[in-house]
Amino acid sequence: MTTLDAALRGAYSARDTDALLALYADDATVEIVDAVHTPSHPILLRGRDALRAHFADVFARDMTHEIDAVVTGPNSLGYSLRCGYPDGTKVVCAATASLAGGTITHELGVQAWDA
Repeated sequence: MTTLDAALRGAYSARDTDALLALYADDATVEIVDAVHTPSHPILLRGRDALRAHFADVFARDMTHEIDAVVTGPNSLGYSLRCGYPDGTKVVCAATASLAGGTITHELGVQAWDA
């Protein structure tokens, strides 16, 4: 397991906004595509303040988070994440990211959830 792999798993497991935010560059962008936010109109988060607000919102929800797989390379990262709500609703996210200096500079996440 790489350091980035362990840090990503640890941040999600602990629901730790600051630990997750530390994996991203100050000017990182994150695109999120789902049933509501199509590829033509994704959620677009830019910079630490937007990322912090998003991560804090996600971790404040009554749900579990479990990283399935993490694949890292010198300049890239891929991972899958499974989430669950107490009512049984499941969410799956697959993400790819570009890295520079060991931090995420751009991430694209695609998520699907039970209807």
